[in-house]
Amino acid sequence: MKPEWRRFAPLGLYLALLAVLVSAGLYIVLREWGLPLQISLGLIVVGLALFAFLDPDRVRMAFTGRQARYGSNALVLTVAFVGILVLINYFVYQNSKRWDLTEDKQYTLTQETLDTLKSLPEPVQAVAFFTSSYNPDQAKSLLEQYKYNADGKFDYEFVDPNDNPVAAEEAKISRDGTIVLKMGGNQEPVTMASEQELTGAIVRLMSPEKRHVYFLTGHGEYSPTDTGDRAYAQVKRALESKNYSVDLLSLLATNQVPEDAKVVVIAGPRKPLAATEVELLKQYVDNGGTLVVMEEPVVVTDYNGADDPLSDYLGEVWGIKLADDMVMDATSQQPYAPYAAQYGSHAITQKMQRITSVFPTVRSVTVTEAPSGVSAVQLVLTAPQSWAETNIEGLLANPPQVAYDDGQDQMGPISLAAAAEDFNTKGRVVVFGDADFVIDANYAAYGNSDLFINSVDWAAGQEQLISLTAKQNTQRFLAPPQRTAMNLIMLATVIILPGLSLLAGIVVWIIRRRRG
Repeated sequence: MKPEWRRFAPLGLYLALLAVLVSAGLYIVLREWGLPLQISLGLIVVGLALFAFLDPDRVRMAFTGRQARYGSNALVLTVAFVGILVLINYFVYQNSKRWDLTEDKQYTLTQETLDTLKSLPEPVQAVAFFTSSYNPDQAKSLLEQYKYNADGKFDYEFVDPNDNPVAAEEAKISRDGTIVLKMGGNQEPVTMASEQELTGAIVRLMSPEKRHVYFLTGHGEYSPTDTGDRAYAQVKRALESKNYSVDLLSLLATNQVPEDAKVVVIAGPRKPLAATEVELLKQYVDNGGTLVVMEEPVVVTDYNGADDPLSDYLGEVWGIKLADDMVMDATSQQPYAPYAAQYGSHAITQKMQRITSVFPTVRSVTVTEAPSGVSAVQLVLTAPQSWAETNIEGLLANPPQVAYDDGQDQMGPISLAAAAEDFNTKGRVVVFGDADFVIDANYAAYGNSDLFINSVDWAAGQEQLISLTAKQNTQRFLAPPQRTAMNLIMLATVIILPGLSLLAGIVVWIIRRRRG
């Protein structure tokens, strides 16, 4: 090889070194045996071959000289060290183990969840629908724990519904941050990324019984089969996404409640139910059935002074009174649409303590003395500045004459909903003084949708299919040291310790200088 060509030999080594770095970066980022990685590895060989071709004498000396002997020893030690690291990493990868070092085991699933994951009859796929405006970190951490402990029977993926609206439409998603769990042909949506919600959804998937919800018709009720802002189309969509079957029911036509009815919903009748219909509903509930009743204020219906057998039944049998009034709220921008200021202690509202709900045109629903064996709870309470307006003529005036009358109207907080359970018959009822809070125009407002869907779940007995062991969080508080202690810390770390190091260096320098 001509001597003038040897000066280009180092370029081959530079090329090989650069290719090594690129190959390592590609493998770390892509984690796949793709064409870019193959090209980079090929350039390593090309660079080394180019160096050997341009400067063969240096290569020959590297393999035969004294440096080669020392270099071979170093090479053997290096290869052995790298081999040990590879074996350790392979063993750890094949036998991965995690340790939760937190005192409260906050990153460890409860034993109930672990048992549920071990008993999965088939794989579960979780699809988390999160837009860029919703933080997915908590959900991702929790889903990763489920995947780690499910022995290959649980997997998850994140989908941005803005980028993939078709997938969101197929999953019937109406809220950002929803996680849909799928097993077989069934699915269960979860709107809160918590262990209790996810495990409960998995248990429901493992017990895919048919759950039929019937919406009463024949009295001008809101219908899940209608369209438009005043329909219950989104209610139907949400219930079907939770494996409920939604159907219509006309007691006037069938004269019986279907045997497979899990819940009967009465959504804002414009005309009162007949006494015969109420008797059929009573027999249904006495046999363990459940009702979700939503009655608008009489002033906005077509009752025209007619008796309301359904209201009478709720008051006499369940101790839940639907008053002839309309609740006004001085704290609301729309006085006719009071907000929920607080919720009662109940399974329906236990996860809603930090979100309000709004009720356009609502009547009061109070719990009187409940009969023996019946437990009744007020679910929704308004602000103290609200009141129950009983001046119906004033409400009908043009413009309406609305004002609080001491001694005639009831001052807030006012109850807007109640739930009751008969421990003898296992019957349940949920009663709202409003029906249009979950029409399509209001369904997504605040916690309206959650309140209604939770009510149906509770009525259907789906609220607590699994009870998880509660985790107790240890509260820790950092007590800052006093000013004197802070000054001592600063003196020690900023002046004394650096000063001692500087002094030691000076002493060593002086001793060495004296020794010459």
